[in-house]
Amino acid sequence: MSGSDIGLPEALERAASELGALADVIRPANGDPGQLAHNLSADQAQELLGWLLSQEPEAGAELALAWAEEPELASTVLSFDPAALPKPARKALRRVLHRLRSQGVAVAAPAETKKTVATLAPVEDAVDEARITALDPQGVRLAYLATDRPGGGVRLFELALDEARGVVDFDVYETGRSRARKFLRDSERRKPWATIEVERASLQALIGRVAGQQSGERPAPRTFAEWRSRLTDVPADTATPGAQAVAALDAAESVDRETLDGWIETGQVGPWPPRLERVQSLIDALSEIGKGVVVVSEAAREEQIDAALERGLDEIYDADERERMAHRFDETAYVWWKQGETDDARIALAVAAGFRDDAFPQRATARRLLERLLAPALQRAREGEDADDASPSSGESA
Repeated sequence: MSGSDIGLPEALERAASELGALADVIRPANGDPGQLAHNLSADQAQELLGWLLSQEPEAGAELALAWAEEPELASTVLSFDPAALPKPARKALRRVLHRLRSQGVAVAAPAETKKTVATLAPVEDAVDEARITALDPQGVRLAYLATDRPGGGVRLFELALDEARGVVDFDVYETGRSRARKFLRDSERRKPWATIEVERASLQALIGRVAGQQSGERPAPRTFAEWRSRLTDVPADTATPGAQAVAALDAAESVDRETLDGWIETGQVGPWPPRLERVQSLIDALSEIGKGVVVVSEAAREEQIDAALERGLDEIYDADERERMAHRFDETAYVWWKQGETDDARIALAVAAGFRDDAFPQRATARRLLERLLAPALQRAREGEDADDASPSSGESA
């Protein structure tokens, strides 16, 4: 089969089959030239490109052009001696070199190619940025990763992340550098969810952790599965933004109850609902209290509600759920820290530590968040009405 009959991904799959030693580094790239270059050593890149130019010239030329537009990869493309290649490969390489010259890339004459170190004409600064927003009342935050594409332009990833439900939305866009930069600049001023810059690897670690919490009832978007390995490929000990805040700041020695209640009341934190199945039994219990056939005093009804809430706390906030809440407060601390609100960030870290403590000293905080979440159901229960239709709206998907 000739190179004109198959595309680059198919040619790379053939190369993986033929070059067995390279298969484990070719296939994980899923046909992406940039990821492929990242996976290969210099010698492996030379071997692969030489094979493609010889066996699948069109695909080899496509890969060569993509790599040649990156300064750190250009020498891999331009160090071939055309005389050492078969005729179809020499023809493909000549087309690549001609196109590079037309784009302003300094390319030596063929006889000197082997000694040439490629120098690209000055280009716009590369784009490599990562950004996140604060958590919204549902516990969802937006995250952006922008990186240069080997073939030119920028690839921009947009994710909606939820500690309870995983990756709830995902899109990938390809655009020019100037438009990508404008979008990222504008995102810094977007109210109320302005973005904050983070380290790329740190965001990738966060994506990996959140993706590990994916709800079985709501799988991740299909396109995320195609990019997941690339977006989460960092060492296991890479710190998320929240973990960076923990490492950089000392948690407050105490948590002022009034301050924390004020945050919850004004929506600065919470209610950050658990998955609906975790709170459904409590909603049902409140509904039963509301439609109870036996007339009880207001005080007795309040005792019933209080008992239901206390049981609900024990059922909902097990060790896993408390850890998720701790992560949310850690991540909130990072945002406040980077916004210059260091004192508030230290309080948020203290709250996170309280959720992780087996003694659960932040039980009152959890209850306050739960009361905020279930406010409609609580009101109906107190008024003696059926609470079935008062499920928490903030527990729905973003």
